[in-house]
Amino acid sequence: MSRLISLVLLLQSRETMTAAELARELEVSERTVYRDVVALSTAGVPVYADRGRRGGYRLIGGYRTRLTGLTRDEAEALFLAGLPGPAGDMGLAEAVAAAELKVLAALPPNLRDAPARAGQRFHLDVPGWFRESPPPPRLAELARAVWSDRVVELRYRRGDREVVRRVEPYGLVLKSGTWYLVGRVGEGTRTYRVDRVLDVTPDTATFTRDGGFDLGGYWREQAEAFLRTMLRERITVRLSSAGLRALRWAADTPLVYDEALTAADEPDGQGWVVTRLPVESVDVAYDLVLRLGPEVEVLDPPELRARLADVARRLGERYDGQR
Repeated sequence: MSRLISLVLLLQSRETMTAAELARELEVSERTVYRDVVALSTAGVPVYADRGRRGGYRLIGGYRTRLTGLTRDEAEALFLAGLPGPAGDMGLAEAVAAAELKVLAALPPNLRDAPARAGQRFHLDVPGWFRESPPPPRLAELARAVWSDRVVELRYRRGDREVVRRVEPYGLVLKSGTWYLVGRVGEGTRTYRVDRVLDVTPDTATFTRDGGFDLGGYWREQAEAFLRTMLRERITVRLSSAGLRALRWAADTPLVYDEALTAADEPDGQGWVVTRLPVESVDVAYDLVLRLGPEVEVLDPPELRARLADVARRLGERYDGQR
């Protein structure tokens, strides 16, 4: 049943779709799409098949379905999908509120408490701790350019100088309270921190998006690549079984824990393993190892081992008289 509703909603939003396109979106075979279309027609949904090279399935007569097929879980999830804070930062608060009202009006009476239930149970606080995160001054302008596929000229602060770039703005990403713009510059894709954008000048030209570009996939790849460039040094350590478990929470990024597991030798008779940890620097490694306390021993580099031996000696002297 849920697949049939999804098929109708796809046709409502895209007007005409081929069987192959529907199969791809619904993750089923084209044969299943044919059977679903017959089932919808039998149920009175006016699905019409256009023949020819540019043909496909469409709904006739301006047909629209009410959201009577939604389960309670689905209805409540709808009101968690939009984050009011970020939407407001991008200048979309009124549009989100209007859309929620329209969805609410289309829901059957027994589901109209969905937004209240969701709001009582979940709140998404996106920015990090210990700092205020006001929206960047140019965020709303960039959001409008992203929505309208409008080419923009950016004046951008890079270090102690300003640069100007002509950008095709593909998308905006909010990461730990910081907004980033992803866009095409020439033949490449670039990422810009929005709070470093000094000025935005919209062009009269629009651009044609690359239909194969996946914003989420691009961001995941860039984030991992960025982490790997930061974690360019390695330290060798012995970890107890408790230390290996604690590393998952002590490390600033899961990449450190994942690489430690991959590089770990077989445990010795006491359950300790020797492994290598990717770190940004010896100073950062020092802080990480201190979090693990007596559950870790640094084997290399010698300067880090000596530094920890010194702090252990000083701690011993400080607490020795209190036993």
